[in-house]
Amino acid sequence: MKLPRVVSAWFERTLRNTGLGPCEVELGDGSVLRFGAGAPRFRLRVRTPRGLAALVLRDELLVGEAYLDGHLDLEGDVMAAFELRDALHDRRPARFVWDNYLQALVFGQQRKDAEWIAEHYDEDPELYLTFLGAHRCYSHGYFTSDDETLDAATERKLATALADSGARPGDRVLDVGAGWGAFTEYAGKRGVHVTSLTISRPSERYVQDLIDRERLPCRVLREHLLSHRPAVPYDAIVNLGVTEHLPDYAATMAQYERLLRPGGRVFLDACAADRRSFRSFIRKHIWPGNVTPLVLHEYVREVARSRLALISVVDDRHSYYLTTRHWAERLERARPAIVARWGERQFRRFQVYLWGCAAGFGSRALEAYHLVLELQRRGRASYARP
Repeated sequence: MKLPRVVSAWFERTLRNTGLGPCEVELGDGSVLRFGAGAPRFRLRVRTPRGLAALVLRDELLVGEAYLDGHLDLEGDVMAAFELRDALHDRRPARFVWDNYLQALVFGQQRKDAEWIAEHYDEDPELYLTFLGAHRCYSHGYFTSDDETLDAATERKLATALADSGARPGDRVLDVGAGWGAFTEYAGKRGVHVTSLTISRPSERYVQDLIDRERLPCRVLREHLLSHRPAVPYDAIVNLGVTEHLPDYAATMAQYERLLRPGGRVFLDACAADRRSFRSFIRKHIWPGNVTPLVLHEYVREVARSRLALISVVDDRHSYYLTTRHWAERLERARPAIVARWGERQFRRFQVYLWGCAAGFGSRALEAYHLVLELQRRGRASYARP
């Protein structure tokens, strides 16, 4: 697998021009390229010609897939290895347009959502529970310090969602995205009547079992938010990390207006960036379809066009960084058990995903926010006082 001298020189020069380092790239013939000063933080080891080809082509999707399939190996600081992204390209405009716009237009958003969500969520729930923490909450916690535990930060997040939504015991609250029952359990144990929506069968079964076991005053429905038609409006809506799966902001606002009683609130949180931030590897192997980070200015513009008032916006980027770092570290500790039960490829898939998220939030390539909206009793409003 020795590179021709001209290719080797070009490859090394390209990597050096990105300012990569300190790290090492072992090319498979025993030669090692070293970058930066000081002890290397990671070593990328080429195992096969396919792995070498992916690196030489500097194609991010091919490099990611080569790592999933064991053609490349990684030792050391996984998050630091995401600096390699600066040396790679992801030029797939046709795929971006197909994923982001055309598929939903041709086949229908709700039909495609059912397929896309299944590709991520229809795994054994126990896989997610290896890294999510005691509350099983698949969205970020709210940290007050870097040394706080994940479980304490998640507890604060659930308490904040409940309090800021204005929900009280006996109120009817819609939970958009049941996940593994974190909000259903938290609010249900406090006397709130939660209706949780999911379009994942494993999620529906898991949360129904939880409701039955804990005798919660709650229910779970396998139904898309945009097709949900309750008999009476809800007192509040809580959406923890599902806004990324609702890219049509105008349709979402219209549905929130239909679902809420006047004066009712929506509490939501999400990662944020621009619509091109989720690259080809993420779209193919983690979140297929037109999932997209919250585009804050576009979202607020649609709020202003609706009867919903914007009550507050809070920056959660650092909390999301800490959360995903905790998840990634927990995943690493569970590696032997995960590999034994679900295989090396599945471990690497979530490893790339979680450390990649941590790297994104740590570098500010990704942001995160939580918002509170309130349905006005009459007319239209773009803002309101708390």
